[in-house]
Amino acid sequence: MAKLTQDEIVTLQTLDQKGQSKRATARQLNISEGTVRYHLRRQANGTSDGRKKQSLIEKQDLVKVVDHWWRSQADQLPAGRSPNIQRLWQMLVEEFEFIGSYKSVAKYVRNQFDRPKLRPFRRVETPPGAQTQSDWLSQKVAVNGQVVTVYGFVMTLSHSRMTAVIWSFSMNQLAWHQVHNEAFKRLGGVAAINRIDNLKTGVAHGAGAWGEINESYSSYARTMGFHVDPHQVRQPQQKGKVERRVLAGRNVWDLKQNFASLEHLQVHTDQRLDRDCKTRKCPVTGKTVFETWQSEKELLRPLPATLPEPFDLIRTCPVHKDCTIRFEGRTYSVPFRFVHSSVEVRGCNGFIQIVDRNNGAVVQQYPRNTLQKLFVDRACYEGESTGTVAAPVPLGRIARQLETIAAMEVQQRSIDIYALLAEVAR
Repeated sequence: MAKLTQDEIVTLQTLDQKGQSKRATARQLNISEGTVRYHLRRQANGTSDGRKKQSLIEKQDLVKVVDHWWRSQADQLPAGRSPNIQRLWQMLVEEFEFIGSYKSVAKYVRNQFDRPKLRPFRRVETPPGAQTQSDWLSQKVAVNGQVVTVYGFVMTLSHSRMTAVIWSFSMNQLAWHQVHNEAFKRLGGVAAINRIDNLKTGVAHGAGAWGEINESYSSYARTMGFHVDPHQVRQPQQKGKVERRVLAGRNVWDLKQNFASLEHLQVHTDQRLDRDCKTRKCPVTGKTVFETWQSEKELLRPLPATLPEPFDLIRTCPVHKDCTIRFEGRTYSVPFRFVHSSVEVRGCNGFIQIVDRNNGAVVQQYPRNTLQKLFVDRACYEGESTGTVAAPVPLGRIARQLETIAAMEVQQRSIDIYALLAEVAR
């Protein structure tokens, strides 16, 4: 007996109600007369089609397993939340050698268990200067005649929709800080909050509100004066304004031509965005994005006089009694006023910066990853005493003479200098 679709069953029922013969209905639907009689009899008795197809879960005798797993998961979730079907499917495959697809499990679950309540999303419009949203994209671009993959960092002011796009060949920690610097410069300031994905350069562990912010990024945000707000996992609508710019942006940026360099690509993109913001309307104000941004810019936090150098490593290092710290297997001197306290050390591209943790000021800078293991700056031991730290004892006569000799070239050193040094030492 042929299995009919629901539309065909409704059709034969309608034709029967209009008085058409069963033979004529069978001929019209290209089925047997017995099939017509079967479905009409089922309708009259109020029963459904008994030839239900058995699912793979039933064939592999996993009904009780699925039922127990689903109900135990549902008991642990808040009311109205449904267990994750993807996790159920993975469990069946890994532990019970289930051969079916994810879709087969989803279909079975939806037929057996109550559907969760619909979850509407709250539309939120942030006030001026309150939030930026940030995201990465990858793009194939012709640079100097070769097609390469470049990464675009997109930052959008949530209120005005003003957008900055910064291109980079990398998405590592150094690049992450660098593109932030460039984006903030183009937006004219820093909003109170920056909403990001749960990428490792931003979130070290966990995700969303419970994620632990990457230590380097946390220090950068503290220096620039904004709060990091990762959105929940698999909830891209929570930063929908920047997601929208990523989707619509490729048409605006026009990246099909050949660019001489990454800098050429950046200039081209900046020019396209500048034209776009003067024609695109901001839905909140009804004015152009550019006009709305001009008003919002006054409420952004001003950029610091010197933007922080991008860094990929940060440590809090104690200052020893000889006014030195240890970082990456090397020893560096710091101003004596920090003795027996701690400083923040940032590993930048080719150098390190030693930063005052109280005000974020850079107090010393040294080369990074050198063969030299010890760096001592005499200026770190000079100056007046502070309220809590006494100035180091001045250099003695021998030490001063040694410094004089060290500063001279070997060819200029007279034997009399060494005799004078021996005389001082007596």
